[in-house]
Amino acid sequence: CKFSVVTSKVSTGSYKRQVYEVPSGKQLVDQAVIDRITWATWTSVLGDEVIGIWSRHAEKADVNCACVSHSGINLVTGDDFGMVKLFDFPCPEKFVRISFCMVTAPNTVDIRIFSHFSR
Repeated sequence: CKFSVVTSKVSTGSYKRQVYEVPSGKQLVDQAVIDRITWATWTSVLGDEVIGIWSRHAEKADVNCACVSHSGINLVTGDDFGMVKLFDFPCPEKFVRISFCMVTAPNTVDIRIFSHFSR
């Protein structure tokens, strides 16, 4: 795989998504450039593509982690309440329907989808 620009996405404690060129470390601020990036992986809870992961009563800090499947069609999240939820990706509309939900231990802080996963 060749990339003309390698980038990294960072989610800050103030709930802002920042994008940097790698290895220069230069922050990208041009939204038109950022919108054209095709991400190899997605593990961020921030961005227009994942607005629908929060329920009506959730606070920003309630959703801790996310991961998009390698096929790019599913998103799984983990939250403070031990809920692991499966969504269609992208989910840019608020309060989207959950495809699947299961309860694990409280405070799920990291989650991944294996490459052979399909719904």
